Amino acid sequence: MKLKEEDLNPMLLLLFHLMVWIYTLITFLPSYLLSWALKTDSALYGSEEERAKRVKAHSVLGPEGPYRAVNATKKLVTSMHLGVDTLDKMFEYAAMRFPHRDCLGTREVISEEDEQQNNGKVFKKVVLGEYHWLSYEEALTAASQLGSGLASLGQRPKNNIAIFCETRAEWIIAAQACFMYNFPLATFYSTLGGPAIAHGLNETQVTHIITSRELLETRLKAILIEVPRLQHIIVVDNTPTSWPGYPRGITVHNMAAVQKRGETDRNPLASDIAVIMYTSGSTGIPKGVMISHSNILAGITGMAERIPKLSEKDTYIGYLPLAHVLELSAELVCISHGARIGYSSPQTLADQSTKIKKGSKGDTSVLQPTLMAAVPEIMDRIYKNVMTKVEEMNFVQRTLFILAYNYKLEQLTKGNSTPLCDKLVFRKIRSLLGGQTRVLLSGGAPLSAATQRFMNVCLCCSVGQGYGLTETCGAGTISEMWDYSTGRVGGPLVCCEIKLKDWVEGGYRSTDKPRPRGEIVIGGPNITMGYYKSEPKNQDDFFVDENGQRWFCTGDIGQFHEDGCLEIIDRKKDLVKLQAGEYVSLGKVEAMLKNCPLVDNICAYANSDETYVIGFVVPNQKQLLALADQYGIRGSWEELCNSKAMEELVLKAITETAVAVQLERFEIPRKICLSPDPWTPETGLVTDAFKLKRKNLKTHYQDDIERMYGGK
Repeated sequence: MKLKEEDLNPMLLLLFHLMVWIYTLITFLPSYLLSWALKTDSALYGSEEERAKRVKAHSVLGPEGPYRAVNATKKLVTSMHLGVDTLDKMFEYAAMRFPHRDCLGTREVISEEDEQQNNGKVFKKVVLGEYHWLSYEEALTAASQLGSGLASLGQRPKNNIAIFCETRAEWIIAAQACFMYNFPLATFYSTLGGPAIAHGLNETQVTHIITSRELLETRLKAILIEVPRLQHIIVVDNTPTSWPGYPRGITVHNMAAVQKRGETDRNPLASDIAVIMYTSGSTGIPKGVMISHSNILAGITGMAERIPKLSEKDTYIGYLPLAHVLELSAELVCISHGARIGYSSPQTLADQSTKIKKGSKGDTSVLQPTLMAAVPEIMDRIYKNVMTKVEEMNFVQRTLFILAYNYKLEQLTKGNSTPLCDKLVFRKIRSLLGGQTRVLLSGGAPLSAATQRFMNVCLCCSVGQGYGLTETCGAGTISEMWDYSTGRVGGPLVCCEIKLKDWVEGGYRSTDKPRPRGEIVIGGPNITMGYYKSEPKNQDDFFVDENGQRWFCTGDIGQFHEDGCLEIIDRKKDLVKLQAGEYVSLGKVEAMLKNCPLVDNICAYANSDETYVIGFVVPNQKQLLALADQYGIRGSWEELCNSKAMEELVLKAITETAVAVQLERFEIPRKICLSPDPWTPETGLVTDAFKLKRKNLKTHYQDDIERMYGGK
């Protein structure tokens, strides 16, 4: 994973190592004294290098499992605090411990303006001020008042209520209100299309929905006629206060007005439904996953155990969709420990984000978070953008960067810190996320080894790569923060256990050597109650064992390493059998080919009636333009993407990457098409977590599929 050093000047190499040697000599005595002072801690826990090598999980029975974390082999953990068995109690406990500490923060909007781009498009730009905070006590009061107001509007305990809103403080306040009053909360991604929203609202039979002004006007208003049961719409924005033009029988309220109404609360049981979380629909119509209070508490207890030194001193930045289990769980983990949450969005996250006016600061610069969750798609973008800028550096700058990168990488594997490199070389890169980030949690999809190493080195923070699903409350595994190995997702959390089930058709068995392999099956108190109104699907994916414990069959294929860490190696739904009988894992091919600098995103496709794989590629604009310039190919961006010559050049680069990462010949795409437009949740081609919607992509590129397979 090292960067290439073959072109480096020997004198610069010598100078760099001399500087490091002098720095090491100067800091040796303080470092030695500090390590002596902390020897009791080291004796208890060991150095980072020693801890990374320790066994993380054991199989309780044979090679098929179940595997449990070493500190949960006798009993799985269900909650953090005795008697705190529901989410409303968890919030009340946090408010009692940290009443005056900051809880939820929102940036003030100072100004908004339209900015015309060179291509004629108009983008809305904002200038944002400081964060304004609600304390834990104030947030608890706001949630209690809202729950009381909803009850006075006719919302009843154990009757579903919906939330269709962007990630913001009001989302969490609304959720806590529903937890307090035992209103099962049906959650929907803010990017879902009209038919999917109408399906979910009708399936859950809601009469009340919480939303934002923008989503009400741009998405919800058009489908109200298709949701006949809906009676009350609660808008989280303060303005406007009157809402003319809505269908008869539907009343629109502002959240502040609802909070002024009042009724006593109805406390839930641990077994009651807290959330009906509708998935992003990567494989079709979104499914509602029923999640109880006890499920979420078990899941966040397992997650919190893997985050070192988590406390009320931490700051978390919330910008991923709260309708996604990763973001909701992460925020509830923070609340349970008294940390503060500052809200953001992908468009305002950094100084260079699309909605931030040039010269003003993005959210990470102002908030300076210590904790952050991210999906690999976002981290891949940061990695590629920084490495592109490294290529543009002059010789001395690039040489210094490469030397520092490789030196730090070597030191990290030994468990050593590199403060000189961090301060002189990586400070500017680290400032992209505010400069204080200490833990980055990655989930939603596999993270490439190159990106993970980059995050460890350049952003100077631990990366916890996790594995979980909505059906397991996002909890399954998380790698330990001092484990710098790549390609693995860590050992089972203390709240669950994992089995490997033989999948004979795919050739995976728990008796495989050198490592047991099979379909990942997760069991424990974090396993959810099943799919809403979908009994046949529940019988396929969930089961209860002889001890009454629930299990979920994930459809993912994994293998356990000798130290108890899990590695995801395949997915049943992504496996396609070619005409000649070879099996191709589309997800594996995509993950490998994303290492190509020309590729921003890729979808591999294979038809069982054909003998080869094809691909749809979103090219990296900067890299593609440079390639076109190199070969003297002229044209607009759309013309370049539709150019046969550019297709062939990109295919050549992709093939070279495929060979370098040792893909089999039949796994390498033989033909590709280039997409001039990026795949965003708004296009309907990826989910909010940037997972590919293969069915939608197939429909979108049907003409290209026929062309690449010789149909026309």
